[in-house]
Amino acid sequence: MRFSLSAGLVFIVGGLLTWAQTQPAPSPSPPAPAAPSPSPGSSGSSSITVPVPVQAPPKDQTSEKQTPPIRVEVNEVIIPITVTNDKGKFVSDLSEADFKVFEDNKEQQIRFFTRERNQPIVVGFLIDLSNSSRVHWKNYQDAAIELIQNLLTNDAKYSGYLISYSNDAELQVNTTSDPEKLVEKLRKMKPAGGAALYDAVYMACTNRKLVQGEPIEPRRVIVIIGDGHDSASKHSLSEVVELAQRNLVTVYGVSTVAFGFTDPASDNLSRLATETGGRVVYPLEDVYKDTDGYLSHPSDDGNYALKVGTGEYASAVATKMYRAVTDIAGEVTMQYIIRYIPTNESAKAFRNVKIVVSLANVKVRARKGYYGALP
Repeated sequence: MRFSLSAGLVFIVGGLLTWAQTQPAPSPSPPAPAAPSPSPGSSGSSSITVPVPVQAPPKDQTSEKQTPPIRVEVNEVIIPITVTNDKGKFVSDLSEADFKVFEDNKEQQIRFFTRERNQPIVVGFLIDLSNSSRVHWKNYQDAAIELIQNLLTNDAKYSGYLISYSNDAELQVNTTSDPEKLVEKLRKMKPAGGAALYDAVYMACTNRKLVQGEPIEPRRVIVIIGDGHDSASKHSLSEVVELAQRNLVTVYGVSTVAFGFTDPASDNLSRLATETGGRVVYPLEDVYKDTDGYLSHPSDDGNYALKVGTGEYASAVATKMYRAVTDIAGEVTMQYIIRYIPTNESAKAFRNVKIVVSLANVKVRARKGYYGALP
């Protein structure tokens, strides 16, 4: 029997077709979803979102006992306060209940209060190097050095910077906790030229290395050692007063105006201080009181109508300077701090603040207000 290869292939293919026809038809696969059409204005590209199972965070991250980070509200108002009695002594034993805060005559709720001494601070020392400082320069140089050493103690909580001003304001030492850097620079300074006081305040508020946490903790203080005179600044008094208020800076002054002289510029220094919650001390204001010294003895010798006394004058100046330094250092480190969030809605840029203490015969010093928004 002869077998043809082509006939065999026909026989096999036919058998396969017959078997396929007897099998049930498979169910059709669902059609693939069409890609979404791009929305109007889109780039036309599409993306596929793949659902990812959400895992619960570790147990220690959801624990209710975990301490949350400390946060300060952006609209929180900080008010450093000094309270003295009728003899000028610091009153340091008051509690939160003794204070009331009013903003535009509406009482505010105190959210934070502390009377802890030696709170962290950043102090800017602004030194007048104009010609008007020549007469008593050595005394003020020594006073500034002592003030630096009193306020900066090589502790990281306390830092400071040094700015001198004559024809221009100059940052001599940037922010540091090392007092010797400031003292070393200050010993080399000599007065000459004009006075750019307002530019120095502007620089202190805008152009130096900031410390983390300013102005909440540490807080900001400026100490000006000068007579308040300005003859060379590009900025105005009103401009730097507002800038200091916006930056929550408290300004203090050690006046270099000597006894017997009147200087209208002293009012400028006083305004800078009082409107920011600080004050000015005048160590030479009554230096001749009960002092037997310079300009105290009439004389007929030659053309000299007066003669130098016994040296008591120099001693009196040194004593007055020391007391001025002690007063400023004590006030800076012994303030109460109050913080609150204003509850009254106001469109005013500047909001007036008044601090009331429930104690008779005391003097309260605090900033007069603050700016509610940046310009």
